[in-house]
Amino acid sequence: MGEQKEVYTQMSFAGERALFGKSGIKVVDSVFDNGESPLKECRDVELSCCLFRWKYPLWYCDNVYADNCTWFEMARAGVWYSKNIHIKNTSIEAPKNFRRCDGVKLENVTFHKAEETFWSCENITLNKVTASGAPYFGMNSRNIDIDDLTLDGNYAFDGAENIVIRNSRLLTKDAFWNSKNVTVYDSFISGEYLGWNSQDLTFVNCTIESLQGMCYIDRLKMVNCKLINTTLAFEYSNVDAGLTGKVDSVFNPASGRIEADSIGELIIEKDKVDPARTVILAKDIVKRSDRPEWIA
Repeated sequence: MGEQKEVYTQMSFAGERALFGKSGIKVVDSVFDNGESPLKECRDVELSCCLFRWKYPLWYCDNVYADNCTWFEMARAGVWYSKNIHIKNTSIEAPKNFRRCDGVKLENVTFHKAEETFWSCENITLNKVTASGAPYFGMNSRNIDIDDLTLDGNYAFDGAENIVIRNSRLLTKDAFWNSKNVTVYDSFISGEYLGWNSQDLTFVNCTIESLQGMCYIDRLKMVNCKLINTTLAFEYSNVDAGLTGKVDSVFNPASGRIEADSIGELIIEKDKVDPARTVILAKDIVKRSDRPEWIA
């Protein structure tokens, strides 16, 4: 990056593969207009105040730094099969960004239509990122470090591994399904069926709202968490949960420990789970049932 770069300033690029295969370039205040794959197979690229208006701008690239850029809606599938990408202060309106990439760092980036974003990527760092319209965000990706993510979109991080999330707000049904080794700190999560079929899922100082959340989990840990409007929690999970406040209902935990101030309803089907395998510590259990309400 210290070498002298070939500089393009206030340019308008059109046509397919406009700067194909370039190495050591800097593009400033320029527009990539109609024409697919303008920077395909490029290396050591610096982009400043650039606009991308068409598809596949950065494929098979290595060492890209972009600051204050814009991906418009038709710049879909923007960054695929690329390595060592650092993007700052940027707005991305296009879907399907970041597929099979390795080494992605985003700072102060907004996704407006983030469906199918960050699929099968690894070594990701996100800081001050907002992603709206984002179903299946982060699917099958691994080694992810996140601070200050605001996410609105269902099925986040399905099949993902090795994730740390801090200070975030996640509005997402079916989040962390089939995931492994995920820890979430100091965050708010709202969404049905949170964490099903996952392994080693940990929440610390989190507030969670979820219908049938935290079920079918192997090694669920919750430290100083609050569950609001959360019913039928922990079904068939191996759980170690230290909770503050009230849990509306707990249903058929497989084993472990659940500690809370209050449980609205504790439902244990003795023909499905062994009650002796789970320690329940609550100052008040309002109602005990041996069958859920949908079974007569």
